[in-house]
Parts: sequence; structure tokens; C-alpha cells
Amino acid sequence: MSTLDIAKGGEDMKALHMVAFTLLVVGGLNWGLWALFNFNLVNTVLGAWPTLEKLVYILVGVSAVYIGATHMSDCKLCAKS
Repeated sequence: MSTLDIAKGGEDMKALHMVAFTLLVVGGLNWGLWALFNFNLVNTVLGAWPTLEKLVYILVGVSAVYIGATHMSDCKLCAKS
């Protein structure tokens, strides 16, 4: 495996982490809006496409699991020194 392959894998993992983190933020904001204002942003944006709306909820859940499982190795504050 070349250095280029390793660097490319790192870029792929960074992209995956950023997508998962973004979905986690979307999910958190949606829950906050729901709790404070009884407003479901995901449903408002994607309500016309219930399958896509459900897919977003599934991806938010999978993202939460991914971030939870990889947090210790990704977080500079939580990583072991």
C-alpha cells in the first residue's frame, strides 16, 4: 500500500466523519426545535417525500452510533495522550 493510498483513505474517513457530524447536528437541531416549538424541520422540508424523510432519520441514527463509536479516537480532548 502506497503513501498515496493511505492519504486517500484518511481523506475518505474525514469526509465520512464530516457527513456523520453534519447529520448529527441536523438531528440535534431537529430535536431541539421539536421540543421548544413543536416544529419538525425534517418533516417540513421533506414531508412530501416520506421515504426520504425516513431515510434522513435512519442516517441521523447511524451517524450518532458512528460518532459515538469513533469519538475517542477523533476528539483531540478525549483522545489518550
